[in-house]
Amino acid sequence: DSYNLVGFQNHLKFPEQKRVFRLIPGLEQAEFLRFGQIHRNTYIQSPKLLGPTLQTRKDPGLFFAGQICGVEGYVESIATGLLAGVNACRVAQGLEPAVPPRITACGSLVHYIAFSDPRHFQPANISFGLLPPAAEDLKNKVRDRKERHRVQVEQALLAMEQWIDDCGLTIDDCGLTIAD
Repeated sequence: DSYNLVGFQNHLKFPEQKRVFRLIPGLEQAEFLRFGQIHRNTYIQSPKLLGPTLQTRKDPGLFFAGQICGVEGYVESIATGLLAGVNACRVAQGLEPAVPPRITACGSLVHYIAFSDPRHFQPANISFGLLPPAAEDLKNKVRDRKERHRVQVEQALLAMEQWIDDCGLTIDDCGLTIAD
């Protein structure tokens, strides 16, 4: 019998992994069939190839989403997939593709994908670091970083709701639908 330790991605060399595992009671004499390795996602040079609508710059009928376009994380992959799907549908309907406002998580993520310096582009998760800096008046009014982030989130949610409405999208219990 053997067991598989899922998600054991690390930078340790195999002899060091063996040594560390042997420190765990019950594994002193274990036979190791395979050690963990670093996991690297394959991704395209999105800043050179994609616009903020997730369409390729050369062929606007081709969309990319998920880890291949340079995002990390399940939520980020889902968000880019949803946005690419909405935009593919809009293009098929003869509508202009749409980009969420930059102050939203989705808008900042696609901005990063499309406009980062290609020489230093690396996959990213969404973080406050991708959002535009808080306005000076907000910084002056709200000194506490957590509170400032809370205000930014409120502003982003309002902007996202407006964008969804402007795009003719509706969110109901069944998911996202595009209005005719």
